[in-house]
Amino acid sequence: MSNVSVIGLGSMGAALARVLLQSGHQVTVWNRSIARAEPLIEDGAMLASSIDKAISASKVSIICVSDYKASYSILDTEEVKAAIKGKVLVQLSTGSPQQARDNEKWAKDNNVDYLDGAIASSPLQMGKMESTIFTSGSITAFQQSEPFLKSLAGNIPYLGEQVSAASSTELAFLSYLFGSYIGFFHAARILESDGLRVDSFGSMIENVSQVVGEVIKYESEVVQTESYDNAQSSINMCMTTVELFMEQAREAGINNEFPNFAHGLFKKALDAGYGNEELGALIKVMRK
Repeated sequence: MSNVSVIGLGSMGAALARVLLQSGHQVTVWNRSIARAEPLIEDGAMLASSIDKAISASKVSIICVSDYKASYSILDTEEVKAAIKGKVLVQLSTGSPQQARDNEKWAKDNNVDYLDGAIASSPLQMGKMESTIFTSGSITAFQQSEPFLKSLAGNIPYLGEQVSAASSTELAFLSYLFGSYIGFFHAARILESDGLRVDSFGSMIENVSQVVGEVIKYESEVVQTESYDNAQSSINMCMTTVELFMEQAREAGINNEFPNFAHGLFKKALDAGYGNEELGALIKVMRK
C-alpha cells in the first residue's frame, strides 16, 4: 500500500508529488492527462489507472487541481465515494472559505476525514523551509497527513478545527500582499517621475522589512483590542501623507488611482470623527 496519493498534476500538483518522492515517500499519482505523469513515473511514482484506484492505494490522498469546483467534479462520483470512505483527504486546491465548509460537509456525508489546506508558496518553493501551507479542519486528518505536509513545506500551521480558517488566512495574507504590490507600483511611479532607480528602492525595502513587520503587528493588536486612543500614528497625521501622495501625483502627472482610493477611506474616517485615533481606526470605516 502506498504512503500517499496525489490527485492532479498541474504545475503545483506535480511539484507536490516530486517533493514527496524526493523525501522518500511512496507516491501514487493520477491525472486526466497521463502525459503529465510520465516524468514522475520515471522518478518512481506509481500511476493509478483511475481516480478511485489512486485513492484506494493510500490512507492519505492529496488533491491539488485548479479550484474546488474542479475538485468536486472529480471526487463526487459513486466509485470515488466508495473508495474514499474512512480515509483522509487533504484539499490543496484553490477555494473560498464557504467552499471549504461545503467540502467538509461532503466529506462528513461520505465518512471522509477532511483537512483543508491553502498553499502560500509557488511550485518552485515547495519542499523548502520558508514555504507555508495553512491547514484547518479535522485534527486527526492533520495528524495523519503531517509527515507528508512537513516534507512539502517548512511551515505548516494548523489553525484549528474551523475548516474555513486556512482559506480565510490565505486570503488575508494575499490581501496584504496585493495591497503591498499596489502601493509598491505607485511608489515606483513616484521614483520614475523623479529619475530615481526602482531596484535601489526595492533593496531598501528588503532591509527594512522587519520594521514594517513590527508596524503591522502593532496595528493588528490595535484592531484586535479596539485600542484606538493614545495614537502613535493618528488618522490626522496619516491624512497629511495621503494628501502629499495626491499633490505629488498632480505635480508629476502620474496615475493617481492609489492616492485617490486612500484619500476616500481617510476622509470617511475623518468625517466619522476618528481623526485623533490610531491609524488602525480605519478598520471601523471598512466594517460599515
